[in-house]
Amino acid sequence: MPVTAPTIDMAATGANIKALIKTKGLKVSDVQNICGFNTPQAIFKWMRGDAMPSIDNMVILAHILDVPIDKIIITN
Repeated sequence: MPVTAPTIDMAATGANIKALIKTKGLKVSDVQNICGFNTPQAIFKWMRGDAMPSIDNMVILAHILDVPIDKIIITN
């Protein structure tokens, strides 16, 4: 029987990132500043599920949201 690898559910992961940021009481601008971005566009892309954070930014997100990375990423 073939083994199927899990895939990242981009939309669900984005919604999860958005919910975690809100639950933690952070603003998009807070995350932007902590990640060192000049604009908030990358964070909005993450929250829409249009893009995923880089591994470096995923580590930062996990730290500031106080959750393990596997609680941020939603897989199918």
